[in-house]
Amino acid sequence: MRRGSELRKALAEKFDDELRFFRGWIDKPKAVGSIIPTSSFTARRMASVIDVSSGLPVLEIGPGTGVITRAILARGVPAAKLYTVEYSADFVRHLRRHFPGVNVIEGDAFDLDHTLGADAPKRFDCVISGVPLLNFPVERRVAYLEDLLDRTSEGRPVIQLTYGPKSPVPPGLGSYTVRHFDFVIRNIPPTQLWVYERGRRN
Repeated sequence: MRRGSELRKALAEKFDDELRFFRGWIDKPKAVGSIIPTSSFTARRMASVIDVSSGLPVLEIGPGTGVITRAILARGVPAAKLYTVEYSADFVRHLRRHFPGVNVIEGDAFDLDHTLGADAPKRFDCVISGVPLLNFPVERRVAYLEDLLDRTSEGRPVIQLTYGPKSPVPPGLGSYTVRHFDFVIRNIPPTQLWVYERGRRN
């Protein structure tokens, strides 16, 4: 009986997340890249790049309803060491309610100096990005990536999802390398994952 009630609760929460995500897409289609949340399988693949042993905080951009946030925490990142930046006020309220202890910050991912503020960590182990970059001009995508890489530890990645067939940040336009990480069929729509890195700093 208890398993049945737990299943009903889990299904209700999933439906609530999907409905909330759809409403977010209707309100701000440029800020929300899909009409349903990222799959838990995709979220786990993205979180797999985290080096928990580094002890450094993790930066998540565009968490939406928190599917990837949940995978990051399950990876072993303490809530206090996860900084997540979300543009939608509705998603921010949802995240703060469901992920106590996580540093949920409302603001613009393209202006992180202002959004994160002076008290935020200066260096992160890696960045996990769900921002729908294809909705923005190429030059803004490149500037966004360069800013994220400036905030990562030496040689550590930025991982980005996209629904297009190619890297949303083209190679050869900045001081970064581009590597295809995975093609996730178990996502609606199927998702490409890309990793961006720099060499070790001198």
